[in-house]
Amino acid sequence: MDRKRFHGAFTALITPFTANGIDEAAYKKLIEWQIAQGIHGLVPCGTTGESPTLSEKEHEQVIELCVKTAAQRVPVIAGTGSNSTREAVNMTQHAAKIGADAALVVTPYYNKPTAKGIYLHYKAISESADIPIILYNIAGRTARNIEPELMAKLASLKNIIGVKEASGNQEQMKKIREVCPKDFLLLSGDDALTLAILNMGGVGIISVASNIVPQDVAGLVNAFNDGDKQKAAVLNAKLLPLIDALFIETNPIPVKTAAALMGFCSDQMRLPMCAMEEVNLVQLKQALKVYGLIK
Repeated sequence: MDRKRFHGAFTALITPFTANGIDEAAYKKLIEWQIAQGIHGLVPCGTTGESPTLSEKEHEQVIELCVKTAAQRVPVIAGTGSNSTREAVNMTQHAAKIGADAALVVTPYYNKPTAKGIYLHYKAISESADIPIILYNIAGRTARNIEPELMAKLASLKNIIGVKEASGNQEQMKKIREVCPKDFLLLSGDDALTLAILNMGGVGIISVASNIVPQDVAGLVNAFNDGDKQKAAVLNAKLLPLIDALFIETNPIPVKTAAALMGFCSDQMRLPMCAMEEVNLVQLKQALKVYGLIK
């Protein structure tokens, strides 16, 4: 397995909706634009894709559409996590069957399992499908953190190859680099920390911001990997005010609103995600204007 395929900037794709379901035309348009803009890979059905409100059929539909549209031009890391191990196994098996390149599997949320339960959850998924698995560690949404020692244990499982680390704890990220195998992939789960994670040996970002600025997010990673740290720092400084605006409310509300303002899709979301508060919308529009994304 070539783990370098999973280095770079990957977009955690929004899921465009119509009143009746998935807006396939808008989704294909977004994917084509992402690839044309130089994004390194795509992640359907993550948090940003409103995966908790997708039906099982829609979940499969979105991943299949992404895999088919990408057509092996860039890797697709399918979000297949659930707080039910059985559901996560089924979704991971489906992703493997239809040709996804890897699976992104979030820590079980709400259940608050023990460290042993987390290990057994991921072990069952790992054993169920022959596909690379990237852990998704985001205690702010799941109420459970994967501690570095547990992560090292998980990294010993046959097809667990890395982590999308969204704890926000840079000391923890450094510890992960120390205790996990050298080829274990550390991917940023926070746009604001991409450069910091690259500097500590991380290999990229699973990004929210790249839904609307894929060229710059990919460019930051490219510049860093090319040894041009000054250019990477300039791009990072340019991105940070926009990133702040994209998280002024719970993700994916602002980024989907931004995509709608840019003409990629409707701003339709599924409850409990809802339209932005007007005061925050004004700030988002201003950030988009300053960046040159809307007039």
